[in-house]
Amino acid sequence: MSKYGDRIALLRDKHALTQEELANKLGISRASLSHYETSRREPDYDTINKIATFFKVSIDYLLGRTNSPEQVLDEDIKEFADSLELSDDKILEKFSLTIDGNKLTSEEAKRFIAFVRAERSLK
Repeated sequence: MSKYGDRIALLRDKHALTQEELANKLGISRASLSHYETSRREPDYDTINKIATFFKVSIDYLLGRTNSPEQVLDEDIKEFADSLELSDDKILEKFSLTIDGNKLTSEEAKRFIAFVRAERSLK
């Protein structure tokens, strides 16, 4: 079982909630929650965000990237991350952008940004 399933179940048990109760609070089906806890399915971003918000833990904790459930971004860092401009050359130099675990080259990142811009211009 992967970490997110274990951690969701652990948090639910810690708060003495049944799957039905937690599912209702999150606005999902009990079956979906069961699948997440047993790692038969992965929650989408909105659902993992709802779970993290409900239990007041970080998404990184749920995903197993940290063992500290309270770890949250400093407000300045959160504001920076929320408004990150990917087309800024300085950002592309300092941070690695990845897709499926593979780092994008600078040229790939620029083509990706160009693709998004072209896609938006069609709308």
